[in-house]
This record gives sequence, structure tokens and C-alpha cells, in this order.
Amino acid sequence: MNLAFRDVRHNLFRFLLTCLGLGLLMTVVLAMMGIYNGLVADALNIVKAPQADLWVVEAGTQGPFAEASNIPGDTRDAVARLHGVVQAGSITYQTIEAPFEGGALRLYVIGYERGRLGGPQTIAQGRGLQASHFELVADAKTGLTPGDTLILGRNRFTVVGLVRDTMNSGGDPAVFLTLADAQVLQTQLAPPAARVQAARGDSVIGGATVAAVIARLDPNVDAQSVAHTVRQWKHLSALTQAEQEDILIKSVVDKARKQIGLFLGILLTVSAVVIALIIYTMTMEKLKQIATLKLIGAPDRVIIGLIVQQSVALGVVGLTLGLALILSVKDYFPRRVLLEPVNALALTGIILVVCVLASGLGVRAALKVDPATALGG
Repeated sequence: MNLAFRDVRHNLFRFLLTCLGLGLLMTVVLAMMGIYNGLVADALNIVKAPQADLWVVEAGTQGPFAEASNIPGDTRDAVARLHGVVQAGSITYQTIEAPFEGGALRLYVIGYERGRLGGPQTIAQGRGLQASHFELVADAKTGLTPGDTLILGRNRFTVVGLVRDTMNSGGDPAVFLTLADAQVLQTQLAPPAARVQAARGDSVIGGATVAAVIARLDPNVDAQSVAHTVRQWKHLSALTQAEQEDILIKSVVDKARKQIGLFLGILLTVSAVVIALIIYTMTMEKLKQIATLKLIGAPDRVIIGLIVQQSVALGVVGLTLGLALILSVKDYFPRRVLLEPVNALALTGIILVVCVLASGLGVRAALKVDPATALGG
């Protein structure tokens, strides 16, 4: 006869209600894990999307993701002539807000040269860019569909295709434009500002600079060797793909990683305290029954098993409910929630350890009870 099972069945409603509360807490823990995974995945997706081996950026900067980078637009021709470079393309990045259906869309605009590196690799719906101007490919998270029109700057663009899971580290969905359109959007002034500039005799030349030049290298060429050659030009710097990804993780998303880690630590501590208090309360409510067990000669291991098994059952059922809930609602989060099997396994191990440790308070109270208590009124 399993005493823990009998006791749970006797107080089934309270047990399930407690598990539901723990399940909601586990949902938050899993959501924090998923948000961090999604943040890292989104940041890396942007840098991995061009499938480049080398990033040529402004000297003294760490690339277009960690800080601003502006280099001459003709840098691509110079990079393309380097030994080992198979293909090169210019690219720009900028964040804008655009009006749409009475609201505003915050977008991460990627400008690239059609037929060169930098464009979307897989079109989920519709087609890629074919016209030289006024077409865009958007991430599905924008809510746009092929055929929609969107005003960017002073021009109206038509959505011709959709991609998936292409966002920056801030969660802003990406849109792809031709490089010429993106450069105009980046440098174009509003009419009043343009008139002021013209009156002062200043001219604004659009399309003169790009954020980076990306290159794909021959598999037999060492990327570090090509990067060293670029750095000798003094006005330029170069990063390999691995270096660019490392900068994103250590610089761009580092603070978010620390914040989420702190929240996870707090939530797990709260979970441990909650489980400990629940088990202690449940133990105190059945001290007389425990005293009776002692009186009839039940060994301590039976009493310890009763408390530890109930504690573990609370944790496992709560975690299962939390996992089922987060899987059902994760697609409705404003940020991408990416859960991996390793997260569930790691959290399961943590919860089991927490449950065993948290049951210690109840075990201590149970072992101290006097068997004579069972004979009281």
C-alpha cells in the first residue's frame, strides 16, 4: 500500500489546486527560458541568414549589429577582387516605424543587392524581389500578407513574399528591400528639411554608404588570412562569421541573458520556498496520523517516503502542467519563445532536486513527533 497515493487521493482537490499553482509558476520559468533561447536564435538568424564567411565593416567598429558602421558603397568591388573571395555583396540595416492599418509597425529593414549575398534564403509564401524598386519581402510576424502595401519614407512598397523567424535581437520582424531603396530610405529627408538643406547649399547624396560588405570565401581559403588582408587597408575592419556571432552573444544579448538568468534564479527560489511551505503544511495537518504510524511500529523510512513522494509528485505534476500550458500559448507571445528538449530536461532535474530538498522541512517535523500524540484527544 502506497501511503503517499492514499493521502493524495484523500485530498485530491487540494492537491490538484496546488499543482495548478505550481504549474503556472513553472509556465513562467519555461517562458523565461524560451524567451532567452528565442532572443539568441533571432540574433544569430540575422547574422547567419546571408551565409557569409567574412564581414567587412568600418574600422574601429564591431560590425553593423553591435554599433553603427558606414563604409563606401564601392568597397564591395575591392573586396570581390581579393584572393579567395567567391562572392561579395553590400548590405544595410536600419530600424524604422511604418504606419499600417491605423497603427505602427516597428521593422528591421535589410537592404541587399538582388542576385548577391544578403537576401532571404527561403521564401515561405509568395516570391522574392524581382523589381528594382518598391517591393519588399516581410517576416510573417509583421502580420503582412502578399499584396499588402506599406508606406516606408515617402514611397509605397508592395509585399511580394513572406519569410519566417527573421527578426533582430530586439524582436523586431525584418523586411527585405533592394539596396537602392534601403539607402534612399536611410538618407531621404522630409520635404521641409530638404528645402532647408538646399537653402544652405548642402546636398544629401543617397546611396553613398553601406553598413557592411559580406563575402563568401573559397572553402580552401583561411578566413582569418583574408580578414588580415582587409585590416591592412586601415579604413576598414573585417570579422569572420564566428567572430560576428561571438560579438552578438557577448555584447548585444549579454545584458538580456543576465537579466533573464536573474529572474530564473528568483523564480526557482520562490518555487522551492512554495513547495517547502506546502509540504510542511501538509505534514503538520497529519501529525496525528504520523504519530499513529510510529505507534504501530512503522519505520522512519516509511514516513520519509510518504513526505518525499508527495513533494516529488507536486513538482512533477506542476512541471507537466506548466509545460503543457507554455506549449499551448507560446505562439501568442510578442517575442519568439523557443523551447528545446534540453530545457525541459534541465528544469526537470532542477525541480526534482528542489522537491527533495524542500521536503526536508516536513521530514524534520514528522520525525520529531512523539508517538504518544496518537493517544491524545
